[in-house]
Amino acid sequence: MHIREFQELISTKYEKRDRERGISRTFMWFIEEVGELSTALVSGDKENAREEFADVLAWLCTLANITDVDLEKACEKYTGDDPKGFKPK
Repeated sequence: MHIREFQELISTKYEKRDRERGISRTFMWFIEEVGELSTALVSGDKENAREEFADVLAWLCTLANITDVDLEKACEKYTGDDPKGFKPK
């Protein structure tokens, strides 16, 4: 599955409700999921971490959807021969 396909799946299932919730409240849900991922990673619970990675990705897609950002297009900065997304150390 491509990023765009997953983002569209999330849009189809949740976008109406997500737009009603708004950006601020949706962002707070996203941050909560990032926190849960952090806890899973620190604890070493791989099964829970896998679940939390999925949740973080889904909420990121939700944020992208309600702010009209195509994540696949946004990620193009990392896919060329001279990725602009990486900062030199």
